[in-house]
Amino acid sequence: MTVVRPVALLLTALLVLSGCSLLQQKPVPLYQLDGGKAVTPTKDNGVTVLVGPISVADYLRQQNLLQRQADGSLVVAQNARWASGLANDIDQQMLRQLAWRLDSQRLVLAPAAPGFSADAQVMLTITRLDSGPTQPAVLEAQWRLLDRRGQLRDSRLIRLEEPHSGPLAEQVKAQSALLQRLAAELAVAIQPIAAADPAPEPSRKKTPMAKAKPQEPAPGPKIPVAEPIKIDTEVFRF
Repeated sequence: MTVVRPVALLLTALLVLSGCSLLQQKPVPLYQLDGGKAVTPTKDNGVTVLVGPISVADYLRQQNLLQRQADGSLVVAQNARWASGLANDIDQQMLRQLAWRLDSQRLVLAPAAPGFSADAQVMLTITRLDSGPTQPAVLEAQWRLLDRRGQLRDSRLIRLEEPHSGPLAEQVKAQSALLQRLAAELAVAIQPIAAADPAPEPSRKKTPMAKAKPQEPAPGPKIPVAEPIKIDTEVFRF
């Protein structure tokens, strides 16, 4: 006769309950920024642009989606996460959006390989990109554009807003639309800088060298001149 101990019954019950809870647990939805209508360009002889460095605020580097509240605070969304991280999504979307709008495949994310020569460089800092159930999507950023000689040609602070209907999926679409609008404005600013002819380097005039004066021979020791003294006998005194 087999005797079942109460401890064994308790362990069995716990295993059954934990198994049921795992089966009932729903997977957490994963989100990515949307590229919109961007297509991969086919032109391989377009402008050459170095995209980056792109820096984002620290709070945008976590895996969970954050929800902006009416009082300005941020709350972690418990039922949603970024698929590959928001910072990584921003890098990839800015690269693809700019390549599409500039119609060039010659765009590279910083840092570039040694020897890479760009017609222009985009340095981007994103200090805010978020939304909330009742708060619009907001993007705040600053860009700096350098020409091929590394000279600063443009710098701008920008703030964009995009409304949405509330659900998380709609918020992600609104944030994606903000990045697309940012890329559109950046592309317009990049085109004249990348297409401009390089400014000639200022010519350096050589100062004429002063002709060296011929050196006069160093004066030798003075030889006393003999002066005659008129006396009966002509004597020379030195």
